[in-house]
Amino acid sequence: MIAIVNYGSGNIQAIANIYKRASIPFLIASCPADLALADHIVLPGVGAFDQAMKELEKSGLRQAMDKAVLADKKPILGICVGMQILARTSEEGTASGLGWVNGLVKRFDLSALPDVAGVPHMGWNTVEPLRANPLFEGVDIDSEYYFLHSYYFCCDWPTDRLGVTMYGTSFASVVHRANIWGVQFHPEKSHDAGVRVLKNFAAVN
Repeated sequence: MIAIVNYGSGNIQAIANIYKRASIPFLIASCPADLALADHIVLPGVGAFDQAMKELEKSGLRQAMDKAVLADKKPILGICVGMQILARTSEEGTASGLGWVNGLVKRFDLSALPDVAGVPHMGWNTVEPLRANPLFEGVDIDSEYYFLHSYYFCCDWPTDRLGVTMYGTSFASVVHRANIWGVQFHPEKSHDAGVRVLKNFAAVN
């Protein structure tokens, strides 16, 4: 059972529609009891880092998610800002993140990226997997994914970087530590490749 966390941020219905079409059981998790029913968790997110953390805290799900992910070791997939709040903090604001993956979120420095169109990084781009992982099983390496962000995840430990993308510089577009995954792109907007990533996540142990 996939729990899609409903805390007021992210394309919840688009993700739900993908799992519905794939006949993969899911629920929209709005309270701690919902998380207890699931064995996998999807944490979507759009907008600003501080606002996402504020909404998550207000939802009453924060402590239940800590238990599910850190104690019960349920697999979780953070999407876009849902990936960024896995970090300790962000240059976008002052709030503390979940701190589940060691790192911080930085803004793209346009002065150091003369070849890019600008910020945000918006549109289609590829992801280079750095090692084999079930999340990318059966996905063509040349597949493109939809991105929309001005900040990127900077990992403390290179081993937490699972996939990288070029946007003037190479940045971590996919992170992975133990039972925790995060993708900077929007799989729910990334056609067949994104659908496969969501299906693959539903099958990870």
